[in-house]
Amino acid sequence: MQAYTVEQVAEILNIGRDKVYFLIRTGQLRSIKIGKLRRITDRHLAEFVTSLEEPSLEEAR
Repeated sequence: MQAYTVEQVAEILNIGRDKVYFLIRTGQLRSIKIGKLRRITDRHLAEFVTSLEEPSLEEAR
């Protein structure tokens, strides 16, 4: 299992670091905390991307 920093995830997704923290804070992107460090696993990242691909209930109506 791979664990990425917030900065690495921002680079992977081509978004800003603040946006990654926003996604974590709002529960859209899961993460783990190791001491004071925040890490996002490859599983968390895959779940997030999959959730973007699946149409929401509102879009399906």
